[in-house]
Amino acid sequence: MDTQNPSVRPHAQTRPASKDHPPRSARANTRPGGGIAHDNSRHTTRFTVIGNHLAQHPELSGLAIGLAVHIQSLPTGARADIKTLAARFPEGPTRIAAALRELEAHGYLRRTRERTENGRIVTRTVSCNQPGRHGDATDDAPNPSANTSARLPVRRAAEQRKQPARRALPAVPKPAYTSPALLQTAVDVLAGLRREDPRLLLSATDAEHLAPGVAAWLERDLTPTAVRHALASDLPPEPLRRPAAFLAHRLTAQLPPLPPYRAPEQPPSIRHPLRNCDSCDRSFRGPEPGRCGDCRKFRQPVPAFNRIHLTGPGQAACRSTLEETSGRGPLFLQVAPL
Repeated sequence: MDTQNPSVRPHAQTRPASKDHPPRSARANTRPGGGIAHDNSRHTTRFTVIGNHLAQHPELSGLAIGLAVHIQSLPTGARADIKTLAARFPEGPTRIAAALRELEAHGYLRRTRERTENGRIVTRTVSCNQPGRHGDATDDAPNPSANTSARLPVRRAAEQRKQPARRALPAVPKPAYTSPALLQTAVDVLAGLRREDPRLLLSATDAEHLAPGVAAWLERDLTPTAVRHALASDLPPEPLRRPAAFLAHRLTAQLPPLPPYRAPEQPPSIRHPLRNCDSCDRSFRGPEPGRCGDCRKFRQPVPAFNRIHLTGPGQAACRSTLEETSGRGPLFLQVAPL
């Protein structure tokens, strides 16, 4: 009986009770002084302030917290893309990309794609030491473990970043001479387009942008009705996603040519009524009664109708009387009977 069977598998031995790990509560009670102890010294140079909401975040992984601390310690302009971080740390690009997505989801990182002046597309990375806050805010950061409502501003900001930015409207022709009355007429034309087609409903900003283009059409001797018909006719059957951009294209592509030059018309002549000259009794046309043009030119005086009474039958007396009254107009002679 004292010989063991070598073909029988050995049984697992029971762990001695003295080596069992006590429960956490028991360990806390039995070793009150066994927690972490800090040996801190004050930093005066080359340090970064990290909030406990990041260092003790309950949902972020250790790699994400470490990357956030590293990124916040970098100077402005330093590269923080996946390739650079993978070359700096032993973790691979896959794990680093996942950690960056964690930071972006919780608001500690913002990454946007922008196009530079030379046409390249680059990724702009913004590190946030307090999610949901901007600039020099002084209030305490929201506690991420309190409730989900504290992260609502961060989620709204992330949703707004996902929405594509509105593209600028195309340029429109400019009138040679602008006036408030002309621009107001152009705005009225644009506001009335929705009566032609409901799809051409424009905002006040779009109407202000398109008004100079409509004014350029009105300068080319077109009536507001003709401009409205040209813009609202022959529309495509499919819905218009950007009616303002569609109208801007039409204003530029279908701009009519300038009208031919026409000399200004002479003002119509005024036909005055007929009048009799006070000097020669001829008819003439003029705005007011008086003398005709010839009489005014030679300065003929207005005649004085004199009545001369001859008292003697002698010819010499008559001649002398006529010489005395010469130059004073026609004479009416009354001869006394003999």
